[in-house]
Amino acid sequence: MPSQVVAPRIRGFICLNAHPAGCAANVASEIATATAGAPGTGLNAALVVGASTGYGLSSLASAVFGYGAQATAVCLERPPQGDKTASAGWYNLAAVQRAAAARGRTASVINGDAFSDDIKRATLARLAATGKKLDLFVYSLAAPKRTDAAGVSHASVLKPIGAPFRSKTISLGNDQVTAIEIAPATDADIAATRKVMGGEDLAAWTNALLDADLLAPGCRVVAYSYIGPELTFPIYRSGTIGAAKQHLEQTVAALSSTLKARLGGAAYVSVNKALVTQASSAIPVVPLYISALFKVMKAAGTHEGTAEQIARLFRDHLGPGRTPAVDAAGRIRIDDLEMAPDVQARVVALWDQVTSDNLFQLTDYASFKRDFRMLFGFEVPGIDYAAPVETDVALDLG
Repeated sequence: MPSQVVAPRIRGFICLNAHPAGCAANVASEIATATAGAPGTGLNAALVVGASTGYGLSSLASAVFGYGAQATAVCLERPPQGDKTASAGWYNLAAVQRAAAARGRTASVINGDAFSDDIKRATLARLAATGKKLDLFVYSLAAPKRTDAAGVSHASVLKPIGAPFRSKTISLGNDQVTAIEIAPATDADIAATRKVMGGEDLAAWTNALLDADLLAPGCRVVAYSYIGPELTFPIYRSGTIGAAKQHLEQTVAALSSTLKARLGGAAYVSVNKALVTQASSAIPVVPLYISALFKVMKAAGTHEGTAEQIARLFRDHLGPGRTPAVDAAGRIRIDDLEMAPDVQARVVALWDQVTSDNLFQLTDYASFKRDFRMLFGFEVPGIDYAAPVETDVALDLG
């Protein structure tokens, strides 16, 4: 296909295209962070479900390049078609595969609905064919909808529970700080969100891997979550998503007991920091909170991106020979720098003052917008966006 100039096509919190060269540069940066100070060996094999963007992509980079794992990545990404670009995740994983091959390593990709039994079976078959058992299974799936084994579709919702929620938010279409009111969830909303974002699918994956004898002795399973500050509690931790995440934590505790008894292994929830991801950009209130948080943490010198967060998670908690440090609820807390009392006090002070007129001065909303575009390969330093680029990039699906 002839090369073409690719400009971003953004609607609110959705970007409809991606830039392959920008995505490749992002992956190169991910790998540089993953390998800095890492041993390059220590993991035999790893599976990452939801591996193409955000925390999942960073986990894949750390597993493969930081700790030498033969990795299998499960994703649901759009290939290029005609003059339409692929999705960012497609380009990300293609870049991971190229980098892995150049280093004599393996990153196998399975593209499809991770909730489905068909993709689970295909993944089990791929893993069995390697002859290696998993030291690490990372579950980083962040999908808005799920069709269960019975063919019933469920859609997650972002709603408070019990009472309406009123707060500030940013209208991403016009950069205005506006008031928002969200009606409370119904019981059906809560149940559907739990189906999509709770622990049911993680349990299905883990039990399938156990039954197929694909987990190595001492295998660790980790799923990602978020708690956040009181500012976002009504729409997040105390809302429908929080209820789903509580179900996830309960599921992880039960899985950990099973893994310990059968393999001497364990399962964990890692509570991560608020960052710009495709999922977080869609949550009302959260983009404004992140913009204020970035302002405070960058000034304090404690800001981390997804790559830095996951590199620290592996270095301090999940890497070979490391014993995870957990809170009273058994969770790994790499949101510790975000939740420091002095950081949160400064964020609240900014929150109380911010308006449309001072948004760019009081907060780091400019970085939020740039980081959002960078997710799709745009505004990445060093890329000539006026130059044509080949968009028909191959991804080896094995």
